[in-house]
Amino acid sequence: MSIVLTHAYYLFEDEKEAKIMRPYAPLGLLYVSAYLNENNVENHVFDSTFYSQELQLKFIKEKQPKAVAIYTNLMTKINVIKLIKILKNEAEYGFPKVILGGPDTTYNCENYLKTGADFLILGEGEETTLELYNAIIKKVSYKDISGIAFLENSVLQKTTPRIKMKSLRDLPFPNREAIPVKKYLETWKTHHGKSSMTISTQRGCPYTCKWCSTAVYGQSYRRRPADMVVAELKMLKETYNPDTIWFVDDVFTVSHKWLKEFRDTVIQQNAIIPFECITRAERLNDDVLKQLKEAGCYRIWIGAESGSQKIIDAMDRRVDVNVVKEAIQNTNALGMETGTFIMVGYPGEDETDIEETINYLKAANPTHFTITVAYPIKGTSLYNEIEGKITIQPNWETSTDRDIDFKRTYSRKFYDYAVRRIVNEVNYVKSHYSIVKKYKLKIKSIISLLLMKYYKFR
Repeated sequence: MSIVLTHAYYLFEDEKEAKIMRPYAPLGLLYVSAYLNENNVENHVFDSTFYSQELQLKFIKEKQPKAVAIYTNLMTKINVIKLIKILKNEAEYGFPKVILGGPDTTYNCENYLKTGADFLILGEGEETTLELYNAIIKKVSYKDISGIAFLENSVLQKTTPRIKMKSLRDLPFPNREAIPVKKYLETWKTHHGKSSMTISTQRGCPYTCKWCSTAVYGQSYRRRPADMVVAELKMLKETYNPDTIWFVDDVFTVSHKWLKEFRDTVIQQNAIIPFECITRAERLNDDVLKQLKEAGCYRIWIGAESGSQKIIDAMDRRVDVNVVKEAIQNTNALGMETGTFIMVGYPGEDETDIEETINYLKAANPTHFTITVAYPIKGTSLYNEIEGKITIQPNWETSTDRDIDFKRTYSRKFYDYAVRRIVNEVNYVKSHYSIVKKYKLKIKSIISLLLMKYYKFR
């Protein structure tokens, strides 16, 4: 008897990601696997990233597990639903109990259960998966298991919320041995010249950004002890020797005390691997930047989301745009790369806000920036605010929250071209481009501006 842990992301079916080729391991599943191993539960991980659904189903057929636990999110939902229906309708897979977890389940319980899933895990997965699997194999009641949802006589039932782990010291290292780590390293090396791996040091985020989902870990802050994180770094260095590390935490420098312990320990243990992280501008200062650099940081992603203070306030970001700009400039000055995130099309955003964003990016001069058109994730404050203004609500099973649209200041096409204008206008001012390249970028920026005007109210 066993449980299979899997997801439904197939890299080579994703045209955009297949061009970027920056795959990362499914850390959440690997934490669950390691926790089950510690509790002597036979489990098998099928990391579908480099494979197909056909191979995934072959694996499940061979293992004939009592349960299949699937991680689901916005990107993978449609494939997850297809996988559920196959497992629940074709006898060759043994009709395993299907368990779903991940950020997309909490606010879509009935939808997922009606596709055929037997149980949903709401919140952290390690303890709940263990208790639920034991109940399944022992054929005992699962109604006293905290943090799950299921249907009873077609009626949604939710048990009491799972109390979050108080000490993350209890978490074992993710079970990376269960996945093809070499494929990840080789893919990164081939396409980017450097290999990369991920580490998670914290759970939860204490901040209140309206567009951000906290469905799994909540609006909390819990941190793995610095010595454990350094031990994991050292293990990765000795076992896999990656060129870089990506710390996946929402706000890496939220605790200055923790950061100092991390810096001191990583140096003492000779465990430094160049890394990049995400943080907030107000959690940076000269001393923190110095400590980050000494610990091996080469790139910091500093969130802003907009260059307009009006929009930042509407998002409940609780930060001054000038503080963000100065944090990026100060990081650049220390010789570390910078990145920032931009969102356009947020409720209330107009032409003036977009121009302020362009000016902010030019002045801050981040090494990298990413940009997207705002979309509402169910369960967030943003979704609750615009729910009555939704103009496109596609079929749930065949779409994601990214496909939802709502009444904005201007048309959706306007913001699509605003993205192009920002990218081209900001890149135009970067000094390392040739005159010909700069000329082409300026022309594209002007064309995008004209198209913004054309589609403003269409």
